[in-house]
Amino acid sequence: MQEEASYINIWCKTVEKSLDWGEGSSWSDHDFEKLGELIFQKTGTLLSITTLKRIWGRVKYNSSPTIATLNTMARFAGSEDWRTYKKATPINPICHKQPVTPVGAKQKKYVIATLAAALVIVALGVLAAWNTNPKKTVKANLNGVVKFSSRKVTDGLPNSVVFDYDASALNIDSVTLQQSWDPSRVERLASSGRQHTSIYYYPGYFTAKLIANGQVKKESPVFIKTHGWTGIIRRNNSPIYLADKDIHQPGGLGLDSKTLALKLSSPVFNGQWLSFYNVREFDGLEGGNFTFETTLRNTSRADESSCRKLILYILGKQNAIIIPLADKGCISDLNIYTSSDWVSGKDNDLSAFGCDFSQFQKLKCEVKDMTLSVYLNNKLIFTKPISQTITQIAGICIAFEGSGEIKDVKLGNKTRTVLDDHFGE
Repeated sequence: MQEEASYINIWCKTVEKSLDWGEGSSWSDHDFEKLGELIFQKTGTLLSITTLKRIWGRVKYNSSPTIATLNTMARFAGSEDWRTYKKATPINPICHKQPVTPVGAKQKKYVIATLAAALVIVALGVLAAWNTNPKKTVKANLNGVVKFSSRKVTDGLPNSVVFDYDASALNIDSVTLQQSWDPSRVERLASSGRQHTSIYYYPGYFTAKLIANGQVKKESPVFIKTHGWTGIIRRNNSPIYLADKDIHQPGGLGLDSKTLALKLSSPVFNGQWLSFYNVREFDGLEGGNFTFETTLRNTSRADESSCRKLILYILGKQNAIIIPLADKGCISDLNIYTSSDWVSGKDNDLSAFGCDFSQFQKLKCEVKDMTLSVYLNNKLIFTKPISQTITQIAGICIAFEGSGEIKDVKLGNKTRTVLDDHFGE
């Protein structure tokens, strides 16, 4: 462990000297991010800011870096792996932090000179290794032809998606894959690569993007469908998929508080979302001309879910419409998305979206003539012009903060009905 620390220390000092950014103890997060990019460009492996900070002792960590990390460090220094790097790197005993006997002035000078000579040899060795196989500087060609496609491996959930890509014509070291509308779902890929896989835990219509130097070069649709209605308890990347027998209740589609508490191992549901999805092609129904109706309620008690929120999502291939309801005392926390604008309860009076969930609520929304209208219990409570539609409708999601129940769902327009479900009958 101590011997590894000595070699790691030499590696750090050599990197600091070659970069000429000053000592690593004064580097910012941006500096570590830049170093991570340089390492990725040379090795094809991305070390995180946290990992690099651990290597420099900026983040307390009692264990040595993993062998995969050490091998990446070695490749960055021009060696095949960490073992090879250690063999090529002479180390002076003074690098080990062991108690030493006080020495005289002449001995001190000799030790310092020896250490300095060793560090020079290491630096020259590393630089020589880097120059043995110099990387040619090639001008980027952002107009190069890029190939990018996707394919699902199953029809169920979760679903892995294989991305086939070829970005070699761009003459850059790496590209970025954005897996969905969520900008946090990004991964950096080596441009020399040809395949990458990602897991999708939730259904929906996603547009994956291949990005180079901030420019979207190619897009590929990823349509994760359901087989009818699917119930999911959302928990980041560890969702709970519900069996059909759990969600088809005598009174409708839903899940009661007792079952939900058992699934979550908690009787309190604040921040816990129970979602029901129906994601598929809806016969090309356009999001610029449709009507959606449902009868539903949040069945949680106030001691189980403080605000008893529910959210309706109309999912389109281009965007979504988001309509929330809640207990009357929580309307300040509501946010509506019209497909082109957010409307916040913080600076708009959304009190009409407050409900008495002891009774079923009849919710209706429609888009006609580029205007979104929302009705609650047959009363118009919201209307607003929109500047863009969600294009073709690709799915419905109804989410409850806590337990909930859906009596019926209907989707269509004046000429046709594409969904008409009555539960519990």
